Amino acid sequence: MNLSEIKELLELFDSGSIRELDLKQGDLSLYLSKNETSRVAQTESINVQQEVPVAPVVQPAVVTQTASVPSEPEVATKETTDAVGELVTSPIVGVVYTSSDPSAPSFVSVGDKVAVGDTLCIVEAMKIMNEIKSDVAGTVTEILIENEDVVEFGQGLFRIN
Repeated sequence: MNLSEIKELLELFDSGSIRELDLKQGDLSLYLSKNETSRVAQTESINVQQEVPVAPVVQPAVVTQTASVPSEPEVATKETTDAVGELVTSPIVGVVYTSSDPSAPSFVSVGDKVAVGDTLCIVEAMKIMNEIKSDVAGTVTEILIENEDVVEFGQGLFRIN
């Protein structure tokens, strides 16, 4: 199997609905997984079994017989588990903007009072600007993002008490 065939296989795997692929061809051993945890990997040289953690797949990686699966370092989140108040989360994946344009002030700051329907920020996804509005009335106690951060679905943006 040559490099272009492997790249094509990776693209097909990434865009498809298959969650795991285990391919062995001659000296090449290829294992791809989109799962958060991997199958039990068996080391042939010393016959030891170990659980192999797999970080969420952004770009599939080629794993050979002698390679180990690297885990991505955990990213510290700004959210706190013991915080009080209603968490406003992102409904989509995109880039967050805290103001309507770079020279304008932020929509909200810590300590600002907001009403239901007030715009808190904008999340751009696929060139579409989506206003994120408050579902609750109260005071902004935490801002968990910064301007132009990339946010994930369900990621905390603001805490309102």
